[in-house]
Amino acid sequence: MLKRMGRELDTTGAMLPIGQATFPAPFKSELEYSCSARGTWNIVHTGFLVPEAHEIFACAAGCLRGVVLTAAEMNAQDRFSTIEIRENNVLEGDMEDLLIDGVTDILGKLPYKPRAVLLYTSCIHHFIGCDLKLCYARLRERFPDIDFTDCYMNPIMRKSGLTPDQLMRRGLYALLKPRELHPKKLNMIGNNLATDKTCELYTIAERAGFSVTEIHDCKDYDAYQSMAEACMNLCFNPVGKAGGEALEQRLGQKLLYLPLSYDYDEITRILGEYAAALGTETPDFTGETALCEEALSHAKTVIGDAPVVIDYTATMRPLSLAKLLLTHGFNVTAIYADSFTGEDRGDFAWLQANHPDLPVYATVQVKMRMLPRETSEKTLAIGQKAAYFTSSPYFVNTVECGGFYGFTGIRQMLLLMEEAFVHEKDTRKLIQIKGLGCGCV
Repeated sequence: MLKRMGRELDTTGAMLPIGQATFPAPFKSELEYSCSARGTWNIVHTGFLVPEAHEIFACAAGCLRGVVLTAAEMNAQDRFSTIEIRENNVLEGDMEDLLIDGVTDILGKLPYKPRAVLLYTSCIHHFIGCDLKLCYARLRERFPDIDFTDCYMNPIMRKSGLTPDQLMRRGLYALLKPRELHPKKLNMIGNNLATDKTCELYTIAERAGFSVTEIHDCKDYDAYQSMAEACMNLCFNPVGKAGGEALEQRLGQKLLYLPLSYDYDEITRILGEYAAALGTETPDFTGETALCEEALSHAKTVIGDAPVVIDYTATMRPLSLAKLLLTHGFNVTAIYADSFTGEDRGDFAWLQANHPDLPVYATVQVKMRMLPRETSEKTLAIGQKAAYFTSSPYFVNTVECGGFYGFTGIRQMLLLMEEAFVHEKDTRKLIQIKGLGCGCV
């Protein structure tokens, strides 16, 4: 990487005090840098959540390299195949034939018959106007006993419309076929990591006589298909919301969006709406908030005034977590995030008003490759990117909030923070493992 000589690199463009930042995108969209923290999931990891499904990626060799390695790291090569697109396929205009015949050849040679195929097309299909509807129609005609769904490995979609991540999480449930809806069945959707079953979303449902199913509970394709019976889908991950909206329109399953939060009042309001939707009374959360206060006090005793830095990969609501910690005396010194979700607006305004000097760092800005990453004090990092950019061995090794939610989620996060601050980790080794929690080796 080129580095300007003759002067020290400054943070201009890569860091802003939150008081000077704009919502929801504080940084310019420019050339990007990807750091070595690999715990977040990609579309390969997510697709493998569908049981008895086979993934087929159709793209150029250079693009295939990354997804092939991901499948290998997961020891999932038996559920993964590729179709390589070459220059002659573009010039000769046989892209449709390549896709149809390539999938046919793969399925004919597999030692087993998958119940479903997740077919990933790429940028080039869209650039040249490949007739994907025709391709899927032909494949369904040839293989009537296999379900096909469209998935995308298309980085040109990252900045407009639904992102590949949102499309992938929507695609997770696109294979569900209409069934009669059961009035006492719920689904939890949109999460890569399984939701903690001790959280309030489960306990309130159980008290009201509802069962809750998440894709992680489905051991086979038939169990997966039973998710189509749920009368309502619960979602607390913003990138999973589009999937719930699609199911609401296609299967008639009501979507109840219950954003993750670390604010007592917001959690109480959201869980109240949830209880009302299930036709049951809102529990009294006084005891829960008291337990959270005890946990916060204990964590503060352990961590003291040590710097705390938070990144957006650890939790969908980094600003909400920062507010909780700051209001309880923790020394939050930095946020690592490139943009914010709509749910963060209130916390963003609060931080601007009460902690305007709090630094916000863009994790993908190219200067982050060269800016100093050493810290002079023992620093607690919440998230892999925060650990990478501070070179801290004291970090909470989690992504997407670890599946924790609500008041129980607050306490779980605090326990992870205490453990991380007391026990040193091998940062370099751990953050290179792709898809934290999905079985990569």
